[in-house]
This record gives sequence, structure tokens and C-alpha cells, in this order.
Amino acid sequence: MDKEKKIKIAQIGINTNSHSNDIFATLEKQSEIYEIAGYVFPENERKRLPQRAAGLEGYRELTLDEIWNDPEIEAVTIETDEIYLTKYALAAAKAGKHIHMEKPGGVGASDFQELIEVMKQTKKTLHFGYMYRYNPYVRELLGQIRDGELGPIISVEAQMNCLHAASVRQWLKNFPGGMMFFLGCHLVDLIFSIQGKPKRILPFNKCSGVDGVTAEDFGMAVFEYENGVSFAKTSAVEMGGFARRQLVVSGTKKTVELNPMEWYLPDFSGFQTQRVVRDAAFWHENYQKQWSEPFDRYEEMMRMFAEMVRGKRENPYTLDHELELYKMILCACGREDVLKTEFPDPGEASE
Repeated sequence: MDKEKKIKIAQIGINTNSHSNDIFATLEKQSEIYEIAGYVFPENERKRLPQRAAGLEGYRELTLDEIWNDPEIEAVTIETDEIYLTKYALAAAKAGKHIHMEKPGGVGASDFQELIEVMKQTKKTLHFGYMYRYNPYVRELLGQIRDGELGPIISVEAQMNCLHAASVRQWLKNFPGGMMFFLGCHLVDLIFSIQGKPKRILPFNKCSGVDGVTAEDFGMAVFEYENGVSFAKTSAVEMGGFARRQLVVSGTKKTVELNPMEWYLPDFSGFQTQRVVRDAAFWHENYQKQWSEPFDRYEEMMRMFAEMVRGKRENPYTLDHELELYKMILCACGREDVLKTEFPDPGEASE
């Protein structure tokens, strides 16, 4: 049996605080799947981020035009700083490339809308780095919810916390909603996947003021549904916060808690998730607790992207889903223009 042709791929940029180097390292690791054509630093990353830039050495430095105009380069990873993501993804889309991009996109809603429209025209894959979509217990839980094992869902509680240095927390000033945009987007993704679009979103993003930081380093948003209320909470200034990444889904038949959702193994071999299942009515009754096998955050993500590029797998997250999710994230970040469009106040309607 002939070996499958490798997917020729290039990376666009690296980022200050996200997953660019992990994604590139995964492409290297998956050398049976990907052929790395090279990379480009379009936003002066070599000078701004020299340590991160060093992680891509040994490969050819390209220009954007070389990537756009090379038909053999089928796919790109868009890994610039978040504020530039949609800009370069849109250019890649117009060049007819398959795209894996860092989450959640840039800060321009109209640009993101255009990206979705272009991808619909090209019929190429648009794939986002929402890593929890590939967490083994999250995937299993989403399947159980779809199959009705939890019963109707009453609420979802999603948290993703950490303790960042003041410089990182001040960097959050680049985004609407600060921490809610940066990491809270993962939580909005989970809530939307489980419950769909809410009736209303109430953002409560705050600046802690710790160390003189002026960015919104504490993010919270409440999502109102017909039969309950869910919330997303993300803090960059929580002692012990990295261990407080958790998802609690409460249905009428059982409650499933993933806590911690990510536990970084001390030997740096990967992550584990602990799952707690409660299907008894009283506190003294038994419950189930289990740890997942160790897993890598990115290997399954990039393997699935390759299958989508090759037409072997359909992306379960449609372009319309991604657009709706992006709008929900902006609403959770307190973007008034999007909130008024997506969740208009009935009292303000014209007579």
C-alpha cells in the first residue's frame, strides 16, 4: 500500500503568550503527516520574540507571497498574536489555503465575517486551536450529552484560571474583555457546544488592579437559557489558578465534573483530566471518580486537521458555528456593538 502524500504546510507568525511553538513542534513530530515548507514572521517577531523565533530555526524563512503563490503549500497554521489572526487568515483564505489558526480570531467582527464568507466560497478547511475540543473526556462528555445520558441540561460552570506576571496581565489590554477574550473563549466554546445560543449574555469583566495592572485580568460572563443559567470565569490573578480549570455540567439525570480539566504531569509528558460522575440524590451516596490516560494537547488536534484537509473527516464545527461562537465571545467580552446586535433589548425596539 502506497504511503499517503504528506501535507505541505507553512506557519504564519509566532505569538507572545499562546501556542505557536507547540503547534510548530507538533508539525515536526508528525513528520509522517506534514512536510514543513517553512515559516514567515510578518509582524517583526524575530526581533520582538527572539527566544520563540529560535524554535523555528532550521527551516526556510519564506515571504507571504511565496506561501500564497505556491500551489504545493496546501495548508497554513496562523499563529501570530491574536490581534493579527483574522488579517492573515483572510489573506490565506483568499489564496485558497486550508487553515489552522489560533483562537479566537482578531478583534474585528466584520473581518471575521468576511473570513467565514471566503471560506464558504473556497470550501477549504478552517480549523481553530480550541484545545478542549480534543480533550478525551470532553469529547466523551459531549457525546453523552448528545445521547441524552445527562438528561436536559440545567447549567454549565466553566472555569480556566491561572496566575500570570504583571507584564502578561497588562498585555491583556490588547483585547476587549482582556482575559475573557484570551482564555475565556475556550469556555464560551464549551458552553455554546453544550447548550447552544443563550437568550442573553451578561459580561462582568474586571480589572483587579493588582501590581498596578490596568487591563481586565478577571473575566466572567453569565449565560441565560430558558431552563437555567451558566457561567464562564477566567482569572489571570488567582493563586493556584492553573489547577482550577474545570467544567461542571448539571443535567436532570446526572452531573459530570471534569476537575481538574487539565493537570500538567510533573515529568512534562502531557496532561490528565479527572472526571467525577454523580448520579445519586444525596451527599452520602457513592459517586465515580477516574483519571484519564496521559494525553498531548496538540497531537490529536493536528492529526484531525490533516484528516479534514485530506477529505477523510468532516469538521464537526461548521463555519456558521464558528461565526456564532465568535460573536458570543465578543458579547462575553462586553463588546456593546455586538451585544446590541445579537441580544437586542426588547425595551429599545421601535414602535
